[in-house]
Amino acid sequence: MQSLQEKASQWSGVDQADAFAIDTTNLFQKLGLQTFINLSTNFYNRVYDDEEEWFKSIFANSKKEEAIQNQYEFFVQRMGGPPLYSQRKGHPALIGRHRPFPVTHQAAERWLHHMQKALDSTQDIDEDSKIKMMNFFRHTAFFLVAGDELKNQNQQIPCKHGANKPT
Repeated sequence: MQSLQEKASQWSGVDQADAFAIDTTNLFQKLGLQTFINLSTNFYNRVYDDEEEWFKSIFANSKKEEAIQNQYEFFVQRMGGPPLYSQRKGHPALIGRHRPFPVTHQAAERWLHHMQKALDSTQDIDEDSKIKMMNFFRHTAFFLVAGDELKNQNQQIPCKHGANKPT
């Protein structure tokens, strides 16, 4: 059976070495807190203004300001900065935290579309950092898709008594 990381590499087209190249440079030290705040703000402004209702509806029950904070704190923590996200929210547990959302291939591609636009239009991010970050984002998006598919498969596994196994 393929691991979630292997599926993420296959579906994203990004091997694990490229996905985790963000660990070879402290991007937080290189780019600074404000750059991550700007990137997340730029990203979520695009998401909340998306013309695709199916995509926008995924975020309908979220507050934009909280989504921005969650994202930049996670990025800062994951890319070499202080553990802002964990201090406020606990372990990131990405698959679990995204469980309520339909994390499909289509949703991942739409998310990545907005992230690429946000990266391209956020000042102070050099080209090498953009590539490393986008590889990480692409791989992680499809890691979440793999986690969502596993969740959906687990909901379909019949139990002894014929009822579906609870998640």
